[in-house]
Amino acid sequence: EALGPEPRQPGLKLKLEQCRQGFAFWRKQKLQREYKKLLKKEGKAHPQWKVQYTDSYPEHLKHLYLAEEKMLEKQSKFKRTVVLLEQKCSTTINTALCYSYDCGNLNTHELITCTLVHYRSDMTQRKFKKKTSNQKAKEEYEKIKAERAKKKKEAEKRKQEREEAQRLYKQKKMEAYKILSKRTKKGQPNLNLQIEFLLQKIQQKP
Repeated sequence: EALGPEPRQPGLKLKLEQCRQGFAFWRKQKLQREYKKLLKKEGKAHPQWKVQYTDSYPEHLKHLYLAEEKMLEKQSKFKRTVVLLEQKCSTTINTALCYSYDCGNLNTHELITCTLVHYRSDMTQRKFKKKTSNQKAKEEYEKIKAERAKKKKEAEKRKQEREEAQRLYKQKKMEAYKILSKRTKKGQPNLNLQIEFLLQKIQQKP
């Protein structure tokens, strides 16, 4: 005979659902306690965030001041929440956890805020890396440019020295030719000048 469907166990299903709800409630209570502790700690560090108002305003304008007070309190609370969540993300949660689906310790608001924090951090790092890369390329270009300018300057200096040496050589050669080509009144080579020139040349040698 074919076996019928297995008997249902409504008690087990109810227990599992109660366990899930109990765990979710415990996790929610834990997050609320941690959040209240952080708010209390941050409130002590920044007491100036609390805006104090008195009842001395005109009655017909009191509702405007109360609305302004409520708006400022909301802004201060939001700023404190962002600061605290940034600190929490930076100390207890890494980037991989924020971008994964397994974020059991974070609620929806914390997950979104943490994701935005890491996205902003990643964008800042990318801009810094891009700036650093451009700066590095610029430094390399300036270095190559300076080396080329140095080599060009050295080549010009060597050229000037070579031209100056050639000029002095030609000058000395011309002076020697003038001395050796002088002749006496009778048209003969002037031996006295030639001997004197040779003696000076010998004395100049080291």
